[in-house]
Amino acid sequence: METGDQMNYMEKYAFWKSQAQLDKELKNELDQLTESEIKEVFFSDITFGTGGLRGLMGVGTNRINIYVIRKATLGFARYILKNKIPGGVAISYDNRKHSKTFADESAKVLAACGIKSYVFESLRPTPMLSFAVRHFQCAGGIMITASHNPKAYNGYKAYDKTGAQLNIEDAEAVIAEINAIDNPFEIKTVENDLIENITRDFDEIYLSKVSKIALNHETKKVKIVYSPLHGTGGEIIPAFLKKHGYDVVPYEPQMKVDPSFSKTQSSNPEEAIAYEHTLTFAKTIDADLIMVTDPDADRLGIAVKHDGEYKLLSGNQTAAIELFYILNELQKSKKLPKNGFVYTTNVTTDLISVIAKSFQIKVVTTLTGFKFIGEQAEKNQKIGPYLFGCEESYGSLISDFVRDKDAVQAVFMLAEIANHYKLKGLTLVDALESIYKTYGYYYEYTKNITLPGLSGLEKIGLIMDHFRAHPPVIEGRKLIQFDDIIHQMTYVGNRKKPLDLPKSNVLKYHYEGETWITFRPSGTEPKIKIYFGTKATSMAEAMAFVEHLSLTISQEIERL
Repeated sequence: METGDQMNYMEKYAFWKSQAQLDKELKNELDQLTESEIKEVFFSDITFGTGGLRGLMGVGTNRINIYVIRKATLGFARYILKNKIPGGVAISYDNRKHSKTFADESAKVLAACGIKSYVFESLRPTPMLSFAVRHFQCAGGIMITASHNPKAYNGYKAYDKTGAQLNIEDAEAVIAEINAIDNPFEIKTVENDLIENITRDFDEIYLSKVSKIALNHETKKVKIVYSPLHGTGGEIIPAFLKKHGYDVVPYEPQMKVDPSFSKTQSSNPEEAIAYEHTLTFAKTIDADLIMVTDPDADRLGIAVKHDGEYKLLSGNQTAAIELFYILNELQKSKKLPKNGFVYTTNVTTDLISVIAKSFQIKVVTTLTGFKFIGEQAEKNQKIGPYLFGCEESYGSLISDFVRDKDAVQAVFMLAEIANHYKLKGLTLVDALESIYKTYGYYYEYTKNITLPGLSGLEKIGLIMDHFRAHPPVIEGRKLIQFDDIIHQMTYVGNRKKPLDLPKSNVLKYHYEGETWITFRPSGTEPKIKIYFGTKATSMAEAMAFVEHLSLTISQEIERL
């Protein structure tokens, strides 16, 4: 039989049509495909990238379905066996349609390969999966989730034995194993005693570790509205906060586990529309804080009541608040280790590095993605303790007993911080303003340009090629440094030197005045992301300057 890469899309379609045992729901979908839809779902095989799989659910090789999930899992299993990595595989899943089925199918493939699996008996957050890998001393982990993507999507994230997502080298080894599998319909699955359930008792093991991140045990006065946006966070976060004395009021319509996301217009805490209903509800009960976690509860967004209005904070802002509070409290109690590490990414606010360095703490900057932070934390654990890690997209990690973003930890720490300031008659907005007054007004903005299909891929390539050859010009601000990460080189004036970052199609430009611009095609969606950052003497000045930069770049792209 020809491999998937060698077959054209009509041959792939005919091959799927010939499968007598094809899943009934997928068969019905296959029978109803139009000619253009046949091309769309069979034109290519969905790519297992460095972050795993993510895509639309449905029939075909370019969609997420049980056959694609089985193929990914068999490739992962063969990688584990070939490298003789001891231990089983922990598996968790979110609220999306088919998530539990995909988790169960993964376990059955592993069982057929003789690999033990530990499967959560009900949906649980991504950070709990990461912790389970470490707790059960597994060879790896699988998380069935599409994170914040719309309801039609699902995905598959693969983890290594440290509880971090696979690094680039390991992901490429898994991809090679997946690509060597010719026929996804011949993959064996079995149910046997190699499949073990992780019961609800495990929650307390994880949450007891979360409890230890608390730095102060003050009287609880802050009032919190919480929503899991129909996802995994609702299973543990409200009860955990209440146990620690917090006045938390869950927004009940979004507490229901629902693959249709029926009571929210967005499952992404980065989007203001995700707060539409919780904002209305918070006003009726005069809450101090709104906390919203994404479906797999690795990211947290918040809104703060300040001067009678609710103000949304960005991921960069909440991370800065967390970091300053943690380092300041540790220093006050003389518990701040001088050999500790803070981790950030090359598209996260410079304020993280500035705060850390003001406490004489070392900073490690990685590429976007917590897999890189997890990888570096593992490397540095014998040199010095992990103190904090974050990225701009609303993800942070306070204690690295987990090796991925952890919104449960973030909820618990930000509740403590909000409560700490409320006892002083202040809000988290006041806390942020104090940070700005100390370090300067840092502002960041991410522009997303969605470009679907093959033509979109070509346009994204054109944009990257253009700016690689023609760095953006900012009037009055000299270009100081240019990082071309795919070539692992940084250019300072006429000099160039190697850049100690993994290869990735990312361009970053550093200018005078602590201003920077980064271009990065998304690894999970058909879009290019353009990140802007600057520092000014006021937030209004910083925002106006970045708005001007964004408009200038947009106009340049339109001319291409």
